[in-house]
Amino acid sequence: MTRRSTTKAKQQDTAAPAPAPAIPKIPPAQVLPRLAALQTAPTADLKHQWRELFGKEPPPWNRAYIQSRLAYRIQELAYGGLKPETVDRLVALGEQMDGGNVVLRRIRADGRPLAGTRLIREWQGVQHVVTVRQDDFEFEGRPYQSLSAIARHITGTRWNGWTFFGLRARGDA
Repeated sequence: MTRRSTTKAKQQDTAAPAPAPAIPKIPPAQVLPRLAALQTAPTADLKHQWRELFGKEPPPWNRAYIQSRLAYRIQELAYGGLKPETVDRLVALGEQMDGGNVVLRRIRADGRPLAGTRLIREWQGVQHVVTVRQDDFEFEGRPYQSLSAIARHITGTRWNGWTFFGLRARGDA
């Protein structure tokens, strides 16, 4: 390769990346069929829809999370998102609660999910749903004192319940 062709090749390599594709508007008539299709779509299709609707790579989280975020995004693109006044009000309420300290916003005193939170975990093709209550957890209509007890009930082996339900990565303290 000549010096001139090498310089030209380097210029082509450093060209600006192509702009991100435009995020499509979703007609309201397509919302219900698309939401229903999320339930049976393969994970690869969900990730493809994520790229299409968010314009970026999907997070490495569980299927239930990706489904719920896609469901919200489909409705948002069809009907519009939160009004600016609502966003401003939510920000003001957050600052009222933590004095504007962003770090405090991300930390709960006990690290426990809020009461009413539903934890969903698929295990061996079966979807298991746990509801966080004020002082315990509910699974299959019964109270449990810990997520580890529920994970053991589901799997038959000892698990860290926080890890099993994706609330903490393996090895985190």
